[in-house]
Amino acid sequence: MAASKDMLGSSSPLLLERSSFLPNSRDLLLRRPNELCFSPSLVLPTRKARLNAGRNFKAPVAAISERPPLIKRMWASEEKPVKFTVRAAFTVRKKSKEDIKETIANHLDALSDKIGRNVVLELISTQIDPKTKKAKKSGEAVLKDWSKKANVRTERVIYTAEFVVDSSFGEPGAIAVRNRHQREFYLETIVVEGFACGPVHFDCNSWVQSSRDHPEKRIFFSNKPYLPSQTPAGLRDLRENELKALRGDGKGVRKSSDRIYDYAKYNDLGNPDKGIDGVRPTLGGDEIPYPRRCRTGRPPTDSDMGAESRVEKPYPMYVPRDEAFEESKQDTFSAGRLKAVLHSLIPSLIASIDVDNHDFKGFHDIDKLYKEGLLLKEGLQDHLLKKLPFVSKIQESSQGLLRYDTPNIISKDKYAWLRDDEFARQAIAGINPVNIERLQVFPPLSKLDPEIYGPQESSIKEEHIVGQLNGMTVQQAIEAEKLYMLDFHDAYLPFIERINALDGRKAYATRTIFFLTQTGTLKPVAIELSLPSTTPSRPPKRRVLTPPTDATTHWTWQMAKAHVCSNDAGVHQLVNHWLRTHACMEPFILAAHRRLSAMHPVFKLLHPHMRYTLEINALARQSLINAGGVIESCFTPGQYCMEISAAAYRGWRFDQEGLPADLVRRGMAVPDPTQPHGLRLLIDDYPYASDGLLIWSAIEKWVRTNVDRYYPDTARIKSDAELQAWYAESIRVGHVDKKDEPWWPALDRPEHLTSVLTTLIWLASAQHAALNFGQYPLGGYVPNRPPLMRRLIPDDCLISITMNFT
Repeated sequence: MAASKDMLGSSSPLLLERSSFLPNSRDLLLRRPNELCFSPSLVLPTRKARLNAGRNFKAPVAAISERPPLIKRMWASEEKPVKFTVRAAFTVRKKSKEDIKETIANHLDALSDKIGRNVVLELISTQIDPKTKKAKKSGEAVLKDWSKKANVRTERVIYTAEFVVDSSFGEPGAIAVRNRHQREFYLETIVVEGFACGPVHFDCNSWVQSSRDHPEKRIFFSNKPYLPSQTPAGLRDLRENELKALRGDGKGVRKSSDRIYDYAKYNDLGNPDKGIDGVRPTLGGDEIPYPRRCRTGRPPTDSDMGAESRVEKPYPMYVPRDEAFEESKQDTFSAGRLKAVLHSLIPSLIASIDVDNHDFKGFHDIDKLYKEGLLLKEGLQDHLLKKLPFVSKIQESSQGLLRYDTPNIISKDKYAWLRDDEFARQAIAGINPVNIERLQVFPPLSKLDPEIYGPQESSIKEEHIVGQLNGMTVQQAIEAEKLYMLDFHDAYLPFIERINALDGRKAYATRTIFFLTQTGTLKPVAIELSLPSTTPSRPPKRRVLTPPTDATTHWTWQMAKAHVCSNDAGVHQLVNHWLRTHACMEPFILAAHRRLSAMHPVFKLLHPHMRYTLEINALARQSLINAGGVIESCFTPGQYCMEISAAAYRGWRFDQEGLPADLVRRGMAVPDPTQPHGLRLLIDDYPYASDGLLIWSAIEKWVRTNVDRYYPDTARIKSDAELQAWYAESIRVGHVDKKDEPWWPALDRPEHLTSVLTTLIWLASAQHAALNFGQYPLGGYVPNRPPLMRRLIPDDCLISITMNFT
């Protein structure tokens, strides 16, 4: 034993320089010929033979051996396994911008590191120690050179550590990290070298808190995925304990450094302590069904125990620490997200920041925003940039001018948006291409209660549109799959009376009929504008407009299209964007963190698409969808915006959220096994659908490959406790208001799992991108998609036109 200690103990650094691994005794005995192992020269000599060799004795090195049976002699006389050293590279991402407090804390950490308050690591094996019946662990190791690298100004800093393990340690499956510094740091990766299995990688991407705030060690698992039933013995307890820690106990106020995922209703959108104008209904529950959000645990308001108190900017809204933006993502998001909704803010900014303090008087006033800029009031620039820091990222001049980028919609043809063909094109290729549907019943029918909202049949008659159908009757056009519709009637009509009672807000519930021409493009042939009945005995007021024939009807038609676009902007933002790709995703994300281990292959598949959604949703609750927030201030429904979103949730179905199912539901495609994706599109020039099916198929293929790898049969899916718990909790807790719906897909076969995972990834990635990234290019020019309408269309034909697109 002394000989082996002298040979391997003193020479281990040399061994690590010459090889990135050392096999343990068990691996050596099990290796086949031509596998990497110690050479026969590693047979340990006797002490006498070693002394006689003197300076000619050489330390063993890794080599290829054709005769592994000789290795048995190496340990034949050993009493204990041989110890050796492995090294870890520890990558920390640093902030590029630090305030004075962070700079001081960094210096304090560097000083404390010198006196022993440092970062301590410990390797954890996949194997159980037969003596302790617990996972084998290495000795503790300390990160080197933290203080020496304190002033390094690179984005990433790599530190090293050395662990001493013995040859029976086995493969490392986890690593424990204790941060004894003053402040947190962002741990990106850890790579451990020196084991026979090769380098072991840990993709951490997590904030490691100071042990003063969180005394327990942080556990990171290696990149190797394991189903629950396949978890190595040494990692089983760690796997379960980590999930318990992430679930928390459902009590107390969450701190910004916490990593706890839990559920709550949307009871923090209003602030009743500010009076009646700040009251908003709770979303979620039998009265107003809605998905659940991430719980923060904040105390109730003083005036309503059912309402959670608010946190206003600049203070952060709680999300689990690893869901918060890291620095580079924060910069990207601030510019991108706020620029996307900038078009909604333009009108409301004018009165408060413009030196002339007037509304838009015509198109030339709007054009000036992109050409000349907006002259700010004196002394307002600093205040504006504090309130809306994204404005400077759009474009700011040193002369007190605020100038916006020219949106794509007017960059080449400033009048394109006025034409009917562009109005129709945006229905299938614009920022909201998911509402267009094929007209299958004429006249269109409402699903609203006729006792409350009047006759369900639309007022659009055949005589309104027959002259626009290229000689077809309406029935012939329907059978030829030529008629399509944008139908916002049922989404808006229950709220129109309350919306129109608000100061400076007016809306209709609209329907628009389109005809598919011989060139494959759509043209609008009728618009229906509906208002609710003012008295129970009178029918609702409906008005049908058709393409213009003279100058007066031209502008009436243009204003009707503006109201359609305003409806479209509201449904796009409140339903298709926020509800379907943000709010409805949150329960699946919360359940994934609570029920799926980081080692689970399904978690690894979903995590890149789930990350940061909780942070974005929290920011939305803080400043976008809250009472008096951007959405209420700048969209026609005002304080009823989120109630429209909640009403749409009543009709939400997860089984119809996948692209193929959605296209079939809207009548935009029909099943056809001869087509590449099993569907035949009824409009060839439908970019969202044709491009989307390519992306959907790629996602589905990737998901199916993963599912087939880990779930070859039904039994494996049904026996996966973590997978079943994740899906069940997503429905029974996260979407509890819809838990009894019969349409939820069963998670009992590989094809069902593939469908569920493909749908979630589609919604979080491609679907969200289609609904999000075109907001400023198409909506940045306000007349093209006016989010807020202030006037109804006058009834008389001799109207004086003033463009009130604000």
